Amino acid sequence: MLVKTKGVVLKFIKYRETSIIVNIYTECLGLQSYIINGIRSYRTKRNKIALYQPLTLLDLVVYYREEKQLQRLSEAKCQHPFYSITLNPKKSATALFILEILSKTLKEQTENKEMFNFIWDSVLKFDSGELPAENFHLVFLVRLSRFLGFLPQSAKEIHEELKNELDEIWLHSHEGQLMDQLLTCGYSNSPVLSNSQRANLLKVLLSFYRWNMEQFGTIKSLKVLNQVFK
Repeated sequence: MLVKTKGVVLKFIKYRETSIIVNIYTECLGLQSYIINGIRSYRTKRNKIALYQPLTLLDLVVYYREEKQLQRLSEAKCQHPFYSITLNPKKSATALFILEILSKTLKEQTENKEMFNFIWDSVLKFDSGELPAENFHLVFLVRLSRFLGFLPQSAKEIHEELKNELDEIWLHSHEGQLMDQLLTCGYSNSPVLSNSQRANLLKVLLSFYRWNMEQFGTIKSLKVLNQVFK
């Protein structure tokens, strides 16, 4: 059947000589993989493959068959050309980090419009140029955890789960207080952080994700992210 939906591109891989397989998190069908034939052919306009660059926001018409692992696209249009993500080094590094987080956490092939809308709106806000880039990834991690089912209510709760990694001093330190602020803020009113505080809070949040999600593993883009925010 044909389904009209919005989608956020996560990644694509080359397939055979001229095709790609693209992973897209969709509004109506959850995470889906689509095979697109001939898009890397010299006969195909080069700008078509730009539609499937990571985090691109698409309007889609797709063929859907429940028993198939690889679906096909009928139509794909870019809904929002990026304004700043590709031009700002800090935003580009943050985008890579967010993509890696999403690739590790988005698994369901079912509709979850609330989570989809959060991701879609977050990408739009991030690209708008109206928000500071420095703390965006921290707030994103906190807010995404709510949709994943393990949003911490306080720094104390994080400490209880990670007590083998975090001593009592951390809980009552300034960073513990900053974590409490981070857990309740939005993108536009996050706390003022030094580079070292930002890196430490990120380390704690990733440990919290690791504690709550099996096979979360390491984040390869973390080194680049910490480097650009030094």
